[in-house]
Amino acid sequence: MRKLLVILSLSSLPFMGFGQYLWDFGVHAGASNYLGEMGGKSETRKDFIADLKLSKTQFAVGGFARYKFTPIISAKLGLNWNRIAGADYLSTNPGRMGRNLSFRNDLYELELTGQFFFVDVPDLGHTYRYRNDFRMYAFVGIAGFYHSPKAYYNGSWTALQPLQTEGVKYKKIGASIPLGIGLYFTIDKKHRIGWEFDWRTTFTDYLDDVSTVYVDPADLTSAEAVALANRRDELGNVAGVPSSDNYVAGSKRGDPSHNDSYITTSINYSYIIRGKSSFYRSKYGSIFKHKKYKKRKIRAKF
Repeated sequence: MRKLLVILSLSSLPFMGFGQYLWDFGVHAGASNYLGEMGGKSETRKDFIADLKLSKTQFAVGGFARYKFTPIISAKLGLNWNRIAGADYLSTNPGRMGRNLSFRNDLYELELTGQFFFVDVPDLGHTYRYRNDFRMYAFVGIAGFYHSPKAYYNGSWTALQPLQTEGVKYKKIGASIPLGIGLYFTIDKKHRIGWEFDWRTTFTDYLDDVSTVYVDPADLTSAEAVALANRRDELGNVAGVPSSDNYVAGSKRGDPSHNDSYITTSINYSYIIRGKSSFYRSKYGSIFKHKKYKKRKIRAKF
């Protein structure tokens, strides 16, 4: 029986150590890029990163808290600020060049993802101290964000959603599905330096304020809305670009069959919080309490 207890105690040591390092808190910084109707190459819309324009790369920053449930599953709660942008003048597609639209959008996002580790090197350098490690993971989750696309017009950035440039008052609150891969190095059991690649497919086609068709200018709410709904005339006559007659009410302005998405890639740093598991506290917590022993008082009996 004693041998069995010893074996069980030894086998539980890794889990006791694991229980002491459940939380880490950190920040990240990197780049973001938009995938949608604007920009692109000479052909029509392509999937994923085929239409990506590196010149419109913007920033992605934020903070996060991560909790380790098991050795292979963690959950991360993140608060992010991602900026995306696009412009038709970068395209080599004549139709998009003639459309001449552009935008930028700041997305303030709260995300919750589950991380699933598929590579784990618990002792980098084989020091037998298990202070440094390397891990890789895949993740998926759900995110909610607030956004407001804007266009540069008359020397300032103008919010497009209130103008209803397509006659649609879409919501500023949206949702997305973050999906990607990541890795990190743990240094001295305290510091983590990592990298993530994240693709967010959204449930809206209006990150760029473009989705369906041109509407009748008479149905728009203001002169500013008319000017920003159709910017073909700002180009003038350009060889190889369709004339203004191709950008009238009822003609194609966007592609409603595909929602917008965007990608981010970032470097992150986090600090590991060392805590005690409930087992550790109940069995060994008193050993490390810095309290003076009190003399036991014996009451005299008569």
